[in-house]
Amino acid sequence: MPLYWTIDSRSQFFAITCDGNVGIDDANAMIDAMSGTQVLSFRKLFDALHGTTNMNAEEMLTVGVRLRELHLAPGDHGALAVVFPEEKCIQLSRLLGILAAARRPMRVFHDPDKARKWLDSPAIRGTLPALESPGRPV
Repeated sequence: MPLYWTIDSRSQFFAITCDGNVGIDDANAMIDAMSGTQVLSFRKLFDALHGTTNMNAEEMLTVGVRLRELHLAPGDHGALAVVFPEEKCIQLSRLLGILAAARRPMRVFHDPDKARKWLDSPAIRGTLPALESPGRPV
């Protein structure tokens, strides 16, 4: 599978890494994981630096529609940092436009370390909802 993800509920962080050719089934599995694990309010890092895709326009649109549906879910939507090589800007421009429509901080990077640094910044961490813990009111 060319998509790998890590969910860290303690730090409210969801990291997705592409390594190889991502198809529609891979994208759908990742979206299912996002919606099924309630991580929409988490900070998200999507690192596609080493990923490719041969999805056609219709498949890309299908992925975009599913992502757009997630934006309609109630609650906060955490910051998103997307990392990919400059030469993929045109190929992913429509999908990036769909992602940018959500009410949340979002930036595109070409360096995963800079993306992570932005997501870890006090300004972005300050947008996270308070974690529930025993004895602490939310």
